[in-house]
Amino acid sequence: MTTLNSFDEWSPLREVVVGSATNYTSHQRELSFDLFFHDNIAGDNSTRSEWYYPRLTARGRSASPPTGTVAIKQRYVEELAEDLNGIEEALTALGVTVLRPMDVDASTAEVRTPAWSASVVPPLNVRDNTLIAGDEIIETPPMIRSRYFETQFLKPVFQRYFERGARWTVMPRPLMTDSSFDLSYARVSTVGGPTEPIADPQPSCYDVGTEMMIDAAQILRLGRDMVVNVSTAHHSLGCDWLERHLAGRFRIHRVHRLSDSHIDSMVLALRPGTLLVRSPAVRDKLPEALRSWDLITPPAPEGDHFPSYDDSDLVLASPFIDLNVLSVTPDTVLVNDACPELMRTLEKRAFTVVPVRHRHRRLFGGGFHCFTLDTVREGGAEDYLS
Repeated sequence: MTTLNSFDEWSPLREVVVGSATNYTSHQRELSFDLFFHDNIAGDNSTRSEWYYPRLTARGRSASPPTGTVAIKQRYVEELAEDLNGIEEALTALGVTVLRPMDVDASTAEVRTPAWSASVVPPLNVRDNTLIAGDEIIETPPMIRSRYFETQFLKPVFQRYFERGARWTVMPRPLMTDSSFDLSYARVSTVGGPTEPIADPQPSCYDVGTEMMIDAAQILRLGRDMVVNVSTAHHSLGCDWLERHLAGRFRIHRVHRLSDSHIDSMVLALRPGTLLVRSPAVRDKLPEALRSWDLITPPAPEGDHFPSYDDSDLVLASPFIDLNVLSVTPDTVLVNDACPELMRTLEKRAFTVVPVRHRHRRLFGGGFHCFTLDTVREGGAEDYLS
């Protein structure tokens, strides 16, 4: 392990954390979960069971809200663990040092605060709740209750980087009652979906109003610049904090409602001057300096590259999840081996594609970029936007 240094998404990767799926047993349907996955649950599952994806009734009344625990079939978890090990092996073969978080112990069933309790999930999508800003670890305030203490499983990794000189900061933690959330995006972005049953937050004696909540995966790192996707008031508060905390070291550029939360479902920087985007329409929402960059838009898949699932399986990621690739160098990219169209597109643009298996990305809400946290890259605080 060397000194923490990660400013961008593409310079040669030297050290990275790959997530863990150990003892992943269920999802808990409650306000923070449904709000976070709103776009995918409401927009990408229109043919699925109404029990899971309620719609407005003909008379405008909402269906009964789905609550409680949704079990995950353990064969999916076992196959996910195999694929995570495959990611580790592929990165190791490319000369990258791979670190892993602590596993969730089977006896740890829930997390609890004075305001609520929720079932626990393992540290799988490790990019979501940690921003690496050069030589600083920043733990971001989570948006899903079951992930409230997730960065604790990364503490051994963070501790070792701290001992080698890294800064280590934790953003203010939200009380995370129902009133902490700004529901405006979910209310206006689609008709139907889980926002109807959660539109009336329940009061709590711990209510303090809208709080800062933002994921690190809402941030695109470009040397000394960061592009932050802001869709709600709680995102905006988080961005305010980042602007003040990073002033003088990084320039923050806000984009508004590029997606419900994570920017890496819409745009990824593959190297200076080149972006991988879901749609050409993304260009119009980017900062002016990025609009001149070359955009790569993959063609639509020629077939269904996803496993078939039962109605009882909760699908969390959109069909565009495979854009969530991981750059190992400015010319080398890890891509899901089930995506021949994307691989051909990148190869035509002179990228070396490393195909790696990742079967259940839609069930577990993440691709290669989500499942990894790059802690050491060769790049520095270069200015790519001036």
